Amino acid sequence: MFADFIKRLTDPAPAPLPDGDARLAMTALLVRVARSDHDYSTSERTRIQSIISARYALGEGERDSLLADAEVLESEAPDTVRFTRAIKDAVPYEDRLAVVEALWQVALADGSRAKEEDALLRLVTNLLGITDMDSAQARQRAER
Repeated sequence: MFADFIKRLTDPAPAPLPDGDARLAMTALLVRVARSDHDYSTSERTRIQSIISARYALGEGERDSLLADAEVLESEAPDTVRFTRAIKDAVPYEDRLAVVEALWQVALADGSRAKEEDALLRLVTNLLGITDMDSAQARQRAER
């Protein structure tokens, strides 16, 4: 379903993503973190819905459609390293930093910090090119 999208995203020199594609890629990354501990809980899914509704000013139907597409994309996307690096190359730093904070919100949504989620967040943050200081501040904001 998303083969062309993934091919464009993982091209050696990807063009910046149009807004809709960036939304999809970022939402798929949120889903990947939520699924990393093999427990995609209702609280994590609800948190993702809340994040994308607020971040992208979406109504319920648009939000649910984006999330459904992102769940499919996440399952079809390449390994996390290639997928995240591709996002780094195609999305501005400020947007990537906002996603790191959202990733922490999703990881913390179920009330526990699973080691799989922590490990994936460390990897993703690094691959997105987010500084350690910015990542720590994003986590602190998410914990509040």
